[in-house]
Amino acid sequence: MNEQGYIRMKRLFDICLCLLILLVAWLPMLCIALLVKLTSKGPVLYWSDRVGRDNQIFSMPKFRSMKVDTPAVATHLLENPQSVLTPIGDILRKSSLDELPQLWCVLKGEMSFVGPRPALYNQDDLIALRTEKGVHRLPVGITGWAQVNGRDELPIPEKVALDVEYMQRKSLKFDLYILWLTLIRVVRREGVLH
Repeated sequence: MNEQGYIRMKRLFDICLCLLILLVAWLPMLCIALLVKLTSKGPVLYWSDRVGRDNQIFSMPKFRSMKVDTPAVATHLLENPQSVLTPIGDILRKSSLDELPQLWCVLKGEMSFVGPRPALYNQDDLIALRTEKGVHRLPVGITGWAQVNGRDELPIPEKVALDVEYMQRKSLKFDLYILWLTLIRVVRREGVLH
């Protein structure tokens, strides 16, 4: 399959899977939204500026798992991440349920299910290294090869090396394999810092 065929198939797969998940998950998502609202002050969703394909900035939503005054930095850079979590934040993050609103970005075409995880707008070192290696041309994803191989625990050069490997191996079959591994990691709660 050529590059354009792969892109079209990947987009069709993303839309179909997204609609299927929304069909099943709309009620749990409504319950999560209600719990977020009832257990902490502030909005239900937290929108962060992220770097997408071709280094374009877009707003990515998550169910808010941290207090409203938490600095907008990568979790591993917080002095004590546990201290800024909402009462249900730990559960949302460990289960990855906080990621469900990103289905909106998949429907809009700003994200895919599988691709390099979108960097925060201020992660200059990660953005620069991805750009240098050509990874910035890939659609960003809810999950990716780096996520299933260490997630938050990986240093930036290792993340980018895995992103490059994904870029070289990309196919629908490989995407399905990554989605399967993601499901296993989420169930086992592996590689998540809290």
